[in-house]
This record gives sequence, C-alpha cells and structure tokens, in this order.
Amino acid sequence: MAKTILEVKNLKKYFHTPKGMLHAVDDVNFTIEEGKTLGVVGESGCGKSTTGRAILRLHEPTSGEVIFNGENILTKNKDEMRLLRRQMQLIFQDPYASLDPRNTVSEIIGEPLKLQKIIPDKAKRLEKVYELMETVGLAERLVNTYPHELDGGRRQRIGIARALAMEPKFIVCDEPVSALDVSIQAQILNLMQDLQEQMGLTYMFITHDLSVVHHFADDIAVMYLGQLIEKAPSGMLFDKPTHPYTQALLSAIPVPSLNKKRERILLKGEITSPINPKPGCRFAARCPYATDRCRSEEPKLKEIEPNHFVACHLCD
Repeated sequence: MAKTILEVKNLKKYFHTPKGMLHAVDDVNFTIEEGKTLGVVGESGCGKSTTGRAILRLHEPTSGEVIFNGENILTKNKDEMRLLRRQMQLIFQDPYASLDPRNTVSEIIGEPLKLQKIIPDKAKRLEKVYELMETVGLAERLVNTYPHELDGGRRQRIGIARALAMEPKFIVCDEPVSALDVSIQAQILNLMQDLQEQMGLTYMFITHDLSVVHHFADDIAVMYLGQLIEKAPSGMLFDKPTHPYTQALLSAIPVPSLNKKRERILLKGEITSPINPKPGCRFAARCPYATDRCRSEEPKLKEIEPNHFVACHLCD
C-alpha cells in the first residue's frame, strides 16, 4: 500500500477585507500518496494557489492541520520550518517574476544551498549548480547569463532546478506551464514527469488547464470558491464527472476533431461572494439543478464510490 506523504485536514485561510472576512480556503480535506500527483483545478480565484501556499505556510493558515510525513507542520516554529522547507518546495507560475533579475543563473540555483548552509563552499556549490543544470536540461554555457537573456522555457527550468536544489520530497507546482508556449509546455511537463520517476517526487499540480492535468495527474481535485467540491482519480473524473460544476468545466475542453463535438454547458447567474458567504451551496446561484435545500444547507464532501468524493446534495 502506498504511503500517504501529505494529509490536509479542515484547512482554512481567511483574509480580512473592508467588507468582511474573505473565505479564500474553506474547510479543505485531501491526501496525496508518495510519488503521486494531485491536480487541483478550478476557475481563477477559486483558492487553488492559496491552498498550495497555505500548505507550505507561505500564507499562515487560519485553522486546520497539514500532516507531512506524519507530523503536523502547523505546530512547527520558525527554525523547525526552515529545516522542513528543504523537503517542501514551490515552482512559481511566472518564471520571470519569480527570478531575481540581478542574479545570474548560477547564483539563482545556488542561493538555496547558500542560505540553508548546505554547501557553504563556493566551488563545491558551483559543481552542484552544474549538476542541477544538467538535470533540468540547461546548457553549461548559460551559467553566467541573466533571466532577461533567456526565453520562458529556460527560465522555468531555472525555477525547477532551484526547487530541486534542496532535494525535496514534495513540490507545489503553481501553474508552472500556463505562461509558456504550447510546445514549451510539453517539454516542461515531460521533464517534470521524468524527474518524478527518477527522484520519487510528489506533486501538487495547480492548473486551470484540464487537458494538461488529465494526462499529468493521478488524482484530480476540483475547487470552487475556496471549497473542494469533487475529487477522484483522473480517469474516473473525466469518465464520470458528477458535480454540475465539474461537468461544466469538462464541457469547455476543446475536442480536436471536426466530426466529434462536445455539448457545451454554459453557466449563468451571479458568482456568490466569497466574503462572509451565506449558508448553502456556493454553486447554487449558477447551478441549473439547484433546489431550496441547496440554497440553505451546505453540502458535505462524501465518498459516493471508492476514491470518488463529491460535495453535492444531488448525490444523496
């Protein structure tokens, strides 16, 4: 049986706003097995990135538990988290904004090794940088170049090399290919899959591109306005999407065929405000099947078949 490396329990992250409390992440629960990939999908603003950052404590969670390798990391102090961050890393969405434009490739990749005092010696650190560059497919001649001299694909390879410098076990990938050309996206995704096989990495892959996550992720979690509304193995979710929101998302994926067409489900209605949300299903205002119960009672995430979880009253 595969080992569970990450377990998220009742995770919440609220932000104070002038109009009230914004529920960015609200009572999210899931697990990720070692060496697997969990894809997290949903519209912009649904809480995908905030969930990833809350797990890494880049945003301090409001409440809940994040169990990593059997330990609740939310109880760790600053020094303990500093050591733990070697095992938990992040690949950012924008490969240019996440790199210091004043530093060369070698300085960017070697910085974590220097800050964490893993390789204090400069010459040995440079050897490790060359090794990491080779691992992610960066030519040695680029070692003294600056981010603005490189294209998006090479910049993202730098970001991946920097994340790998700590030899982590778990990586949050925050839309790592959304800012890249389609041809470059495929190269980066293939690289990440190869690295996962070679190093036994575990990914939380955040994206809005369902066609990408279908082939890349083992399991998929669908989020809507801060809540996890459906989670299932990738194949099962695409074959039998159950939540009306998931069905609408999947209907928007283009079909590369002139003869085969997918019926598009168009969502209408106002998006519920995530600030001080009222009781009830947050998707009810846009759901064509909503009942009075949906508008008054919040559905809980339930297992409707093995490994397939849905938060919808229609499944009762």
